[in-house]
Amino acid sequence: MTPASPLTASDTTAEAMARDLGDKVAAGDLRALARAITLLESGRADHRVQGEALIRTLLPAAGKSIRIGITGIPGVGKSTFIEAFGLALVDRGHKVAVLAVDPTSPRSGGSILGDKTRMEKLARARNAYIRPSPSGGTLGGVARRTREAIIAVEAAGYDVVLIETVGVGQSETAVKDLVDMFLLLLAPGGGDDLQGIKKGIVEMADLIVVNKADGDLAPAAERARRDYTSALHLLRPENADWSPQVVKCSAVTGEGLDDIWQSVEAFRTATQSSGRFDACRAEQARAWMWNEVNETLLGELRAAPDVKQALADLEPAVAEGAVGPSEAARRILAAFRMAAGRLDKDA
Repeated sequence: MTPASPLTASDTTAEAMARDLGDKVAAGDLRALARAITLLESGRADHRVQGEALIRTLLPAAGKSIRIGITGIPGVGKSTFIEAFGLALVDRGHKVAVLAVDPTSPRSGGSILGDKTRMEKLARARNAYIRPSPSGGTLGGVARRTREAIIAVEAAGYDVVLIETVGVGQSETAVKDLVDMFLLLLAPGGGDDLQGIKKGIVEMADLIVVNKADGDLAPAAERARRDYTSALHLLRPENADWSPQVVKCSAVTGEGLDDIWQSVEAFRTATQSSGRFDACRAEQARAWMWNEVNETLLGELRAAPDVKQALADLEPAVAEGAVGPSEAARRILAAFRMAAGRLDKDA
């Protein structure tokens, strides 16, 4: 067995910094929590070393929350719902973290970062924390480091983590891999709304919530609840331990929010009793590891000078149909292996 390499001076410094920052996060220091998440989101190599040390420090205190992904069709009142639901949970004595992932502008690379202004009351609540994150261009607007942000807020004592998606689309698959429970928010449009939603997204939902069940829309919300319930009977449940439920609520009046939380608790009890809850967490951790491997390898590949030259020649050739995609991929990988081989010899 090869002995473990001794810690370098930089490693020792990173560990010390991580312990100090981790202790402050665990003590409830919000500035430290913000610094921790900023560090974890950074792509700088030295920050990644510090971030890995920080995760090692935080992991023992993490994992005690219920992680809920929330998505919905445009105009359904998702931000209003999250704020109302979060405030209701705070009133119940919970600590609520909202990791709201904003769409990144394809032109500027920046993000809207408007979640604290959209949820002003929740942002001011003592036991609530909102962290808008740039998407970084990853699938569905989910920030690459959202997983690590979850660990940070859990270590800080937040026992409910709400993760908002950008909207209905491919992002739901990515968010599903981050959470314990997936909530689909719909408006009182009955079966018409389901026509605009991919079947796979409905199948992923553990709970469907019909929002805006108030005023003149109250009767329509009840009809929608019945329509969605009937529609779910035609789908095979993804989870053998849980049959998806449909509830209605009003984010404006607060009616039905308690029913939603009761469904969340029932889901957690059922899946924890069967062992599925922990099994899913373990599988998500393994998927997280392989995602990091894939992301890191792809980043190193694109950064290699030999690969950059190959890409400059091959991408136009593939676009013009002069070279097949499979051949181009093989030549790009060959260039990467040559570059990696030279690095090994130089090491």
